[in-house]
Amino acid sequence: MVDNLCPEIGPAGAGRSRYAPVVPTHHLAQLNVARLRAPISSPQLADFVALLGPVNALADSTPGFVWRLQMEDGSGTSARMFDDDMVLVNMSVWESLEHLVAFAYKSGHRDVMLRRREWFSRTAEPYLVLWWVEAGHIPTVTEAEARLLHLRTQGPMPYAFTFRSPHAPPDATAVARADADDPWYCPAG
Repeated sequence: MVDNLCPEIGPAGAGRSRYAPVVPTHHLAQLNVARLRAPISSPQLADFVALLGPVNALADSTPGFVWRLQMEDGSGTSARMFDDDMVLVNMSVWESLEHLVAFAYKSGHRDVMLRRREWFSRTAEPYLVLWWVEAGHIPTVTEAEARLLHLRTQGPMPYAFTFRSPHAPPDATAVARADADDPWYCPAG
C-alpha cells in the first residue's frame, strides 16, 4: 500500500488510486569492452581476476539488476568480440539508467573501475554502448557488437547511446494523473 501524501483526501487505498500502475516495457542493456594489457591468466591481471567474483556478486544483488552475461565459469571473460582474444566483454541488463548509474558509479564497482588502467589499454573509440531492450529480452553478443559498431560510426542516437548522451526508453510516458477537478486529486503530486 502506498503511503498517503495528501491527508485531506483520506487514507491511502480508501477509494481510488490517482495513478495507473506503470509497468516498464523496456530495460536498459549495456555493453562495455576493454583491451587487456596482458592475457587474462597472467600475473598482471591477477588482482582483476580476483575481483570478478565479488563485483559480479555485487551486481547480482544490486536493486534494478536484471541479467549479466555469464559463461561456464560464472563470468563473461571467455566471451569474444571482434575476433580478438584480448578484448574482454561485459554485458548486462538493468531496469533503468538510474539503476545502472547507481551500480557503476555509486557502489564498490567504482573502486574497481578506478583501477582499470592497470589492466586495460586506453582506446580512442567508444568502448561502452547502451540501448533499450524489451523487458524479458536477453541481448546476444552479436547484437551488442552491432550496437557498439553503430555508435562508433553513427554517434549516439536512440538505437545506441552513452551515459553522456542518454535517450529515454521507447515506452517513456508521463505518469497518468487524475484530473484536477477530481476530488481525489492531490496538488502535491
